[in-house]
Amino acid sequence: MGKKKLLIIDANALIHRAFHALPSLTTKKGKLINAVYGFLLIFFKSIKDIKPDFIVATFDFPAPTFRHKKYKKYKAQRKKTPEELIQQIPIIKEVLKKFRVKVLEKKGFEADDLIGYIVKKASQKKVESVVVTGDLDLLQLVDKNVKVYGLRRGVKDIILYDKEKVKERYQGLKPSQLTNFKALRGDPSDNIPGVTGVGEKTAIELVKKFKTLENLYQQLEKDSERAKKLKPALKKNLKKYKKRAFLSKFLVELKYNIPLKINIKNLKWGDYDEKEVIEFFKDYDFQTLIPRLKEIKEKENNQLTII
Repeated sequence: MGKKKLLIIDANALIHRAFHALPSLTTKKGKLINAVYGFLLIFFKSIKDIKPDFIVATFDFPAPTFRHKKYKKYKAQRKKTPEELIQQIPIIKEVLKKFRVKVLEKKGFEADDLIGYIVKKASQKKVESVVVTGDLDLLQLVDKNVKVYGLRRGVKDIILYDKEKVKERYQGLKPSQLTNFKALRGDPSDNIPGVTGVGEKTAIELVKKFKTLENLYQQLEKDSERAKKLKPALKKNLKKYKKRAFLSKFLVELKYNIPLKINIKNLKWGDYDEKEVIEFFKDYDFQTLIPRLKEIKEKENNQLTII
């Protein structure tokens, strides 16, 4: 008998993906539901593929986090979330409630931090976690007990990241080294500065040579033989932007010390009233999804193939 599986839904990432991937869909009453419908497509597919024993959904709390307090420009370049998307979030929370899926959010933290916290809890209980997301920041969590079910394009192109897939994606880097990579490379999508002049290729080479950001700067400080081999222009930039590199690492690292209590046993999947779900689907004109309820009830033993 294999390990029990926990499916962790990075809800905000999936809602944004669904909203932008699907055309404007409305109910007969004129209510916009494209993000809800797309979210449910991913929800059904991930359950069918992963066959979890437990499920939890995490949401970002709509308020500044500790990262914003540390760095005011964090995610500052992002466009304001469309009102049409915001209006659909309560509907998604409602459908999760119908499926008896626990919804978690915490003021001051991002969903990513909650996911990191839950993953650690699950590992302690010898439960395997699979995180469904469109956000590659969560690849730092991947280990023997954790995989990331990652959406690449739209809502159907999916790759299951294990340790080998992460190494393949980042030219040999381990998942645990990705925060060092991002600290040097930066991340324009989150407005994380990184080190000026350091691109993806250089960041990967530096992490391969020095393993961690801390060791890189220790070697630079000592002017070690390894540090001497770096190009003068690169050394100059690394020294000049040292503070930015460590700030960037702080921003990309997940925080596991969250004032939250959760019992994995309470996240058991499957204990919902199918009639309630069907009524909800009918209210929102999701008739085509009703036959899929049978698919997610069937818990076969075949495993998802990693592509």
